[in-house]
Amino acid sequence: MAYPTLRLERRCWQAGDRIVAGIDEVGRGAWAGPVTVAAVVPAPEHARGIRDSKLLGRPERQRAAATVRDWARAIGVGHASHDECDALGMTAALRTAGLRALAELAAQGYEPDRIILDGNHNYLGLGDRVTTVIKGDVSVLSVAAASCVAKVTRDGIMGDEAQHYPPYDFESNVGYPAPVHQCALRGYGPSAIHRRSWIFMEGLCWRGMAPPAGRLFA
Repeated sequence: MAYPTLRLERRCWQAGDRIVAGIDEVGRGAWAGPVTVAAVVPAPEHARGIRDSKLLGRPERQRAAATVRDWARAIGVGHASHDECDALGMTAALRTAGLRALAELAAQGYEPDRIILDGNHNYLGLGDRVTTVIKGDVSVLSVAAASCVAKVTRDGIMGDEAQHYPPYDFESNVGYPAPVHQCALRGYGPSAIHRRSWIFMEGLCWRGMAPPAGRLFA
C-alpha cells in the first residue's frame, strides 16, 4: 500500500520554491453546510501517520490532524458557506474558500511560491503558482495533511450543527445525502444550512416551494 511522501515538495524546493503548500477540499458533494479548504505548509522532514482522510476512520483522522498541527510549518483553513455555494456555484465557492485558506497562511508569514492542489482542475485561478496532482491526497504528503485538517475541521462544524438540526443526522453524515438525511428532507424540508440548489437537483420539492433560480454547479 502506497503512502504519501515529500518527493514532490522536495523537487519544488530544489527548483527554488522556498514556500510550498499542499491544498485539499472537503464538502464539495454535501447537500448542507460549508465547503472547506485547508492549506498546509509542510516541514522538511517526513511525518508518519498522515494519509488521505478518505482512507482513515474518524479516530485515525483526528490523530492524523493532530500530527499535522504539530508537524506543519503553517496551516490555513477557509470555508465557503452554504449560501455562498448556492450563490456562487461550486467552482467559485472552492476558489473563495481556498483564497481564505491562503490568506490565513499569509497572515502567519507564509505566502506560497508553489501550491500543490489535489485534482486536475485549478479552481484557485492562481496561474503558474499552482501544480495540480490527480489523487494528490494519496501521493503527496502536504496534500494528504491538508485533507485530514479539512475533513476534521468540517466534521467538527457539522457535528456542532447536528445539535440544532437533529432530524438530519448531520453528526453521522456531515451533510452528505445519506438515507436518513434524505428521509428527513422529504419529511421536514430543508434546514437553514442546506444548499437549496443541491437538494433540488434530486427532485426533492416541498409544498409551496420551487427550485431556486440561478447557477447550480457552475
